Amino acid sequence: MKPKIAVYKLSSCAGCQLEILNLENELLDIAGAVDIRYFVMAKRDTDSGPFDIGFVEGAVTCGEEIEKLKEARRQCGKLVALGSCACFGGVPSIKNWQPQRKIEAMVYENLEAIHSTKAFGIDQYVEVDGFLKGCPVSKPELVTFVKSTLLGVTPRLRPHSVCVECKLNEVECVMVTRGEPCLGTVTSAGCGALCPSVGRGCAGCLGPAGDCNARSLANTLLETGLSKQDVSRAFRIYAGNCAQFSEGAEAV
Repeated sequence: MKPKIAVYKLSSCAGCQLEILNLENELLDIAGAVDIRYFVMAKRDTDSGPFDIGFVEGAVTCGEEIEKLKEARRQCGKLVALGSCACFGGVPSIKNWQPQRKIEAMVYENLEAIHSTKAFGIDQYVEVDGFLKGCPVSKPELVTFVKSTLLGVTPRLRPHSVCVECKLNEVECVMVTRGEPCLGTVTSAGCGALCPSVGRGCAGCLGPAGDCNARSLANTLLETGLSKQDVSRAFRIYAGNCAQFSEGAEAV
């Protein structure tokens, strides 16, 4: 019997769900190997569960989403955080360092119906069985994870930093050659060094690497000309809720 799959969306841009649909050549093979029962973005008919595997995209930003997430946890044998928002809080978590009501007033005219909370990854509220990081999630890592899960083996996700991927792909260091601020030394690999490959510094969307030394990098970033405020912001774009990146944000 094919594994039953559910894909849920919380507060996000839907980019990680779109990456599933953008798998192109692999999508038909994956669709033939699993039974997708719940995926509102992709199909009209949905099931109420239970499911073997649930993928959750998006940060948790309100009480309604907390309840939706807990229900997903009850319905799914395995629950997987899909993308940086679900893993760390992602871009929505930028608001966590401002007064909640102040942020809401920037967006909404009538605040009476707004009941938002600080933005967190899904493991703040439920037990999570796997984390697929990235903004959006890396398609090769997504395929590897699905294949490994179907085969019943541990997926091979890279523990090293983006800097290692730069070396493997023969990408020149943008900090050394251009003085471009880059979080590659402290960020998990998995993207193929996408940003440095086009001359841009890594923004840290995959969260902290296993050997993250954010405090040291924070001091180095000051030497590139960034202000203390800019350094703090750099560490809080995607994974500011993580202890390792918080250390970098607070080091200056």
